[in-house]
Amino acid sequence: MHLGLNKGEARNSLARAIFFYRRGAVRDRLREDLQNKASGLNLVVAAIVLWNTVYLEQAVAALERQGTPIPAECLPHLSPLGWEHINLTGDYIWDLRQTTTLQRLRALRQGTLSVQNGLESKVG
Repeated sequence: MHLGLNKGEARNSLARAIFFYRRGAVRDRLREDLQNKASGLNLVVAAIVLWNTVYLEQAVAALERQGTPIPAECLPHLSPLGWEHINLTGDYIWDLRQTTTLQRLRALRQGTLSVQNGLESKVG
């Protein structure tokens, strides 16, 4: 139960971070406009979670290829809900004419591994 609550809190923190860039106020009065804003917020959160999930998978695979496997018991503790690496300021514009696939991803940043308390973490 506690783990599920933390994941829910992390998702809400991400949504607040996105929402509060606009000072946390919705000035629309029409119900449809309010629903559009809420749907847009949920879409941005889902896009960030997808982006992070895909790249977490790529990072784990890259570490394994380099001879640094991640213990299976650590994988459930990875979370795609972080946003420190994403610029949340600005407007979100989707051009539906532009298409991409998950096979054409940016290269992972290369860093070094740091061992603290028996756990390895990437820095840099």
